[in-house]
Amino acid sequence: MVWGVTVGYVIDGSKVESLEDFWRLIGEAVNGPGGYFGSNLDAFNDCLSGGFGTPEDDDFIVEWRGHELSGQALGIRRRPAS
Repeated sequence: MVWGVTVGYVIDGSKVESLEDFWRLIGEAVNGPGGYFGSNLDAFNDCLSGGFGTPEDDDFIVEWRGHELSGQALGIRRRPAS
């Protein structure tokens, strides 16, 4: 856990093989097994803004471990460093 942050949520990027997997995993990370908060960017923004499972005082962090693997599975290409 990061100093000063009381709650941490972890997403295992190796388990993201589709966008549906991402929505399911972030929902479970925030709201527990079977957890759900939506499956679109508006719902994700609401979650990250506090409430909907996350602390309303914004005292939390989301750690996306293996995000590179998720990106590959989702077909996201990295931009070359400039």
